Amino acid sequence: MLNFKIDSSEIDKVGNFNKQEKDFRLKNLENFNKNGFPNKRNEDWKFSDLREIVSKNFKKLNFHSTNNTEQKIDLIKEFEHNFIVLTNGELTSSNFSYEDKDKIKIQKYSNYPLSEKTELNPLISLNHAMANKGFILEVEENYKFNKILVIYSLYTDKLNENIINCKNKIKIGKNSELHTLEYLINNSKANFFNNIYENIVLDDSAKFKNICIQKNKSSGYFHKYSNNKLGTNSNYSSFVFPAGLKFNKLDLEFDLTGKNSECKLLAASYLSQKDHQEIKTRINHFASDCKSFQKVKNVLDSESKGVFQGKIFVKDIAQKTDAYQLSKAILLNDSSEFNSKPELEIYADNVKCSHGSSSGSIDKNSVFYLMSRGLSKKESVNLLIDGFLSEITNEIKNQKIKTFIINRLRIQLDGHKKH
Repeated sequence: MLNFKIDSSEIDKVGNFNKQEKDFRLKNLENFNKNGFPNKRNEDWKFSDLREIVSKNFKKLNFHSTNNTEQKIDLIKEFEHNFIVLTNGELTSSNFSYEDKDKIKIQKYSNYPLSEKTELNPLISLNHAMANKGFILEVEENYKFNKILVIYSLYTDKLNENIINCKNKIKIGKNSELHTLEYLINNSKANFFNNIYENIVLDDSAKFKNICIQKNKSSGYFHKYSNNKLGTNSNYSSFVFPAGLKFNKLDLEFDLTGKNSECKLLAASYLSQKDHQEIKTRINHFASDCKSFQKVKNVLDSESKGVFQGKIFVKDIAQKTDAYQLSKAILLNDSSEFNSKPELEIYADNVKCSHGSSSGSIDKNSVFYLMSRGLSKKESVNLLIDGFLSEITNEIKNQKIKTFIINRLRIQLDGHKKH
C-alpha cells in the first residue's frame, strides 16, 4: 500500500503566500495527510476505493511543475466558437472574437476566499493546500453569448505520475447566458492525477449549459468536485459524456437557493478496458418551486466499473419541489459492474420526488432480430447501444454540436480510436 504523505515544504514551491493563506493551506494539508486518499470506509467512496487504485497504479506522485507553455492544438472545425486553452490546468490562451469583450472577464487562477471548514473529502483538502492553476471567468449582467465557449483542456506528453491541482470559477451575472463545451485532449501515455475544484455561480435569471466530452482514450486519473449555486429563476443544464478515462469521479453539488431555479443533469457513457467511473451528485433544494432532473446512462464492457450515487435533499421551506432521478446501465459481459445508490432526504410535505435505478444485459432477442435483417452481431450491439445512449444526446438542441458529440461517442464505441 502506498503511504502517501506530503511534506509542508511543497507548499512553498507552489507560491509565495501571506500568513493567513499559508496557514489555510497548511491546515488543509494536515487534514489530507491525516486521512490520506479516501477508501471504502468513507461512505462517499464505498464503491471507488481510491487509496487502493492509487497504490496499484502509482509508484509516486510528483508535484513538480510541468511545462505549461502553450502548444498547438487542432481547434474544432464543425462549429464556430469562442475558446480558452488550459495546458496542464493552466490558462494559456483565450479568444472571444464573437463576443463583446467588455462584458467578459477572464483571468488566471487567483486565491479563493479562505474557509475554516474542515472538508470531509480529503481531495478537496489536497486541492486547497496545493492548487496553483486554473481560471476565473465572469460574465456581466444582461449579456448573452453569441457563440458557445469551448474549454480545451490539454494534457501534455510530459506528464508522468504528476498530480495537478486546479481551481476554476465561472460566475454568470443576472439575466446573462453562457454555453460551454469542455473538451479534454490528453497527449500523455503515462499515468497522472488531475484534481479539480470548481465553483459555478448563477445570479438571478441566469442560464448556463455545459457539455463535457473527451477526444481520446486517456491514462489519466481524474477527480472533480463542483459546487454550483443557482439564484432565483436561474437555469443550469449539464451534459456529461465522460467515457475513456482510467479513473474518473465527478462529485457534483447543486444548491438551488433561489425560488423557481432549475437544474438538469444528463450523462451517457461507454466504459471498457477496466475504466472506472463514478458520478456522485447532491442536489439541495433550499427554496420553493424548484425543479431538478437527473438521468444517467452507462454501457459497461470488459471489466469496467460504473457507479452512480445520487442524493436529493429537500429543506422544510422548499415546498412544491419537483425532483426526478434515474440511472440505467447495460452490462455487456459478466466482468463489468454497475453500482447505484439513490437517496432522498425530504423535510417538506408538498413535493414531487422520485428516483429509480436499473441494470441488465443487452436484449438478446433484439440482437437476434437485427442479425436476421443482415447486420453482424457487433453492428447489432452497437446499434442498440447507440439507441440506448441517444436519449441523452437528443436533448442537445444545436444540430452541429449534437452531431459532433454523437461522432465522438461512436468513436468510443468503435474501440476508442483516435480521431
